[in-house]
Amino acid sequence: MKTASLPSLRFDPELRAAAESVLEVEETLSAFLERAVRRQIDLRKTKMEVIARGLASRDEAGWTAPDHSSEEVLGMIRAKLDAAKAARER
Repeated sequence: MKTASLPSLRFDPELRAAAESVLEVEETLSAFLERAVRRQIDLRKTKMEVIARGLASRDEAGWTAPDHSSEEVLGMIRAKLDAAKAARER
């Protein structure tokens, strides 16, 4: 497979120096940048997948789950907590 180049990047001297200061033994700046780009691609794909699953879950919940206000949910949680405390005291 042939390789391709990413666009040439310009950095301010402080950023370049900071990047070079953290390079590992025999690591090139190009290898460091390639790894950083790959990591960002993975992170963004994961983020998009999480958002898609969340939106799908929200849409499905709108049709299948009862709609409760935050006050109702907190009330149910408090009731469970109170019941657990009462059972613990027995």
